[in-house]
Amino acid sequence: MKLATFSDQAGRRLGVVNGEGIVDLAKHAPQLPTDMLSFLEAGESAFAAARAAASARPIPLSEVKLEAPIAKPGKVLGIGLNYADHISESGMARPEHQVWFNKQRNCIIGPNDRIQLPMVSSMLDYEAELCFVIGKRCKHVPRDRAHEVIAGFCVGNDVSVRDWQLRTQTMMIGKSFDTHGPLGPWLVTPDEVGDAHKLDIKCWVNGELRQSSNTRHLIFDCYDQVAHLTQAFTLDPGDVIFTGTPAGVGAAAKPPNYLKVDDVVRIEIARIGMIENRVVAEKSTRPAC
Repeated sequence: MKLATFSDQAGRRLGVVNGEGIVDLAKHAPQLPTDMLSFLEAGESAFAAARAAASARPIPLSEVKLEAPIAKPGKVLGIGLNYADHISESGMARPEHQVWFNKQRNCIIGPNDRIQLPMVSSMLDYEAELCFVIGKRCKHVPRDRAHEVIAGFCVGNDVSVRDWQLRTQTMMIGKSFDTHGPLGPWLVTPDEVGDAHKLDIKCWVNGELRQSSNTRHLIFDCYDQVAHLTQAFTLDPGDVIFTGTPAGVGAAAKPPNYLKVDDVVRIEIARIGMIENRVVAEKSTRPAC
C-alpha cells in the first residue's frame, strides 16, 4: 500500500495511491486521522481501515499536490559513510561503528518542492537515499525483529551544504538547512516493497545520471540501523531515517560539481517511486523574531 499526504482546495489530508489516482481517506474512511503521524500512532487498525478503503474511486493524482508523507517528524536521523563506493570517493576510512547525525525537521519538504541554494554557501550537494519511517514506539529492538517497527519506505535527498557540514564533527547544521530534506513521493508499506535491500537507487541532475547503485550495497542495512539506534534511545512513530548515499555526489567530482539555481534533481528507487526537486535561490527575508 502507498500512503500519501496530499493537498487540494479542500486542504491537506491522507490518501491511498491507486495507479494514477489517490483515494481520499477523509471521504472513504472518515474515522481515520487526517495526518500521517496520528495515523501511524493509531496502529494496525488504521492500516486495516486504509486497505479496506483503497479500492474506492480515486482522485486523479494530476489534480492534487503531493506533500511530504510526514511533514514534521519528531526525529530526522541520517547515517554517514554507509556505501563502500561513497567511502572510497570521499577518501575516508570504513567506519567500525555506525556514524549518525541529526537533520532538523524544518528541512523536510515534499517530493516536488523547491530546494533553496542558501545565501551563505555555493557548496550545495545532493545525496540520493532510501528512507524509512518508524511505525511503533520501540527501544532495544533486536535485529531480527527490526522489520516489525518499520511502517514504510520513501525516497529521500539528504541535501548537504558541504562547507557548513565539514566545519564541525556533528555535521548537523550543514545537513539541516531549510528545504534540504526532500521526502516522498509517498510511504510504501514493507509488504509492497518486498526486500528493501535489493532496490536500485538512481539520481539524475538535469537528466545526467550521477548516482546508480543498489541498496544491497548498504554496509549497515535498515535492520542494523534500528537495532543500533534503539540501544541508545527510543524511536517513535513518524521518526524518519536516512540510510546513506552511494557514490556519485557532487563534492567527489573533479572538479566538484555542486548544484546551481535551476538545476533539477531527480531521485528514483525501484518499487518505491520518484522525487524531483528544482533548485532556487534563497530569498532574503527580514529576521523572523
